[in-house]
Amino acid sequence: MKKLISVATVIAVALSLSVCAHDNAKHKGGIMSAKNETVLAPFDIVHTKISTAGNVATFHMAVSGQAGINKPAVTGKLAGSDVFSYVWPTSINSYDVGFEKNAGILALAVTTHPDFDDTPLFDENGDGNTANDGNIWHSHWVVLQPNELCGKGALGVVDIPEGKSPRLPKTWPGFPILLDSPGWNPTMNAETVEVRIPFEDIGVVAGASFDGVTAGLRVNQSVHAPLLCVVDVMDVASGDLSLPGKTNI
Repeated sequence: MKKLISVATVIAVALSLSVCAHDNAKHKGGIMSAKNETVLAPFDIVHTKISTAGNVATFHMAVSGQAGINKPAVTGKLAGSDVFSYVWPTSINSYDVGFEKNAGILALAVTTHPDFDDTPLFDENGDGNTANDGNIWHSHWVVLQPNELCGKGALGVVDIPEGKSPRLPKTWPGFPILLDSPGWNPTMNAETVEVRIPFEDIGVVAGASFDGVTAGLRVNQSVHAPLLCVVDVMDVASGDLSLPGKTNI
């Protein structure tokens, strides 16, 4: 049974957060991370958390600078273009959001990429064109696996082999990778990034482990096999991608 409530049921929730960008003492629970002067401040993770209230899960990340201020440079083409992202790798089974069971590491990602649009059902900038919004921060479910073609020890978004038709979410955007574009609007407020997602079965989130990652990804020059690789991990909340965070703790 599909676990996610449809996009139309999303409840708008007002956020009230401090404007202090460098005081992570106010962040409670989750994974606390030391400030790292060697990481660009908008991607320097100081706090990562997932919490639930009712049927809504809140994915929260705080950095030591202004979240979302940096975006990739425009290249004018899909092949070789860059993606910036704030990512929550989780222990949630890929099946619970519409993919095949045990397809890889399910992660929520908040991304921006000015050279292509992968949210064809949504008009984020409100101009009547649903195909020109990739530069606006937006959310995805992605399924990740180690892929040596992306580099030694590197992760990539799982490719869909030509001719295969795996189980996919209804809001799959048509790219030949395990990517979903469900339309959950991220909120960036000073140093924080948050996404609030309603679930029919909140238990799949309440029992989950998680981590936090900021990273750059790149579209392969061949635009498939692999299509999208993680090429620059900027910061990892745990330091070792061990998913030590526990929801609501």
